[in-house]
Amino acid sequence: MKLATLKRGGRDGTLVVVSRDLNRAVAVPQIAATLQAALDDWATTEPQLTHIYHQLNAGSLADAFAFDAREAAAPLPRAYHWVDGSAYLVHVELVRKARGAEVPASFYTDPLVYQGGSDDFLGPCDDIVVPREDMGIDLEAEVAVITGDVAMGTTAEVARNGIRLVMLVNDVSLRGLIPRELEKGFGFYTSKPATAFSPVAVTPDELGGAWDGGKVNLPLISYVRGQKLGSPNAGQDLTFDFTQLIQHCAQTRNLRAGTIVGSGTVANRNADVVGSSCLAEVRTLEQIKHGAPKTSFLGFGDDVRIEMLDAHGASIFGAIAQRVVPLKNKT
Repeated sequence: MKLATLKRGGRDGTLVVVSRDLNRAVAVPQIAATLQAALDDWATTEPQLTHIYHQLNAGSLADAFAFDAREAAAPLPRAYHWVDGSAYLVHVELVRKARGAEVPASFYTDPLVYQGGSDDFLGPCDDIVVPREDMGIDLEAEVAVITGDVAMGTTAEVARNGIRLVMLVNDVSLRGLIPRELEKGFGFYTSKPATAFSPVAVTPDELGGAWDGGKVNLPLISYVRGQKLGSPNAGQDLTFDFTQLIQHCAQTRNLRAGTIVGSGTVANRNADVVGSSCLAEVRTLEQIKHGAPKTSFLGFGDDVRIEMLDAHGASIFGAIAQRVVPLKNKT
């Protein structure tokens, strides 16, 4: 099943069921007005939404309409909880190698996570609005899951049952602001502006054999300035899958329905072949190979596209397609 939220009906938008080919959609106010409402009562709403999804794919709903990703908000326009991980330690290893630093042993047993701002998510085609161009604007292509209620102290095996939906992420970073923030020892804040999500979130069964219960075994494709940046496989070279990330996050707190957990920047060990999911990694590879980075961070007017295709070449989540603009041009 594929679900989206349209920018109508208030801050939390209007929940719609979207066809498998992403061409048609139908509103479902008789089931749930918003995605959060559906998640809050998933045992009741999921079978009803699935029934609508089958009807929509069969072409038997007279009230269906054309789906336009440009009219979509993030699947959850705002969420109670957004936590992003760093599951691909190959990415961390690479960045540290460039500055001659080792990765602490604890990183391989204790996942890195931070809690991000969840009150102002971006839709898949919303502009990336930045105050200044010299802040080191970067994309971070990731995969994320949305959970149901997960009890404190859950195991990874039980956490698997708490995964409700899967979607894509552009976790925008302002690289120029990160070092000074981290020096304070209190985590990211100004260096992490609004995060964007794919047009639709899908139930794990929609991924077929590409979903193994904890990760998506498909390439995540990113483009910057019209050129392919990379297509690393999201199911390879990750130290922690989503069940382990959820278990870690739920050690000392309950995770409530609608919690979003991100994978962190998708990266593979053979980045020289498959490319990267962020410009910082590209620049790090250039630093190691050439002694200095050559690729620039994003500038005003630059575009970003993030997408994942199934085995037949069809888009699963729709594309995150954004443009970087200055704050003064925000509409």
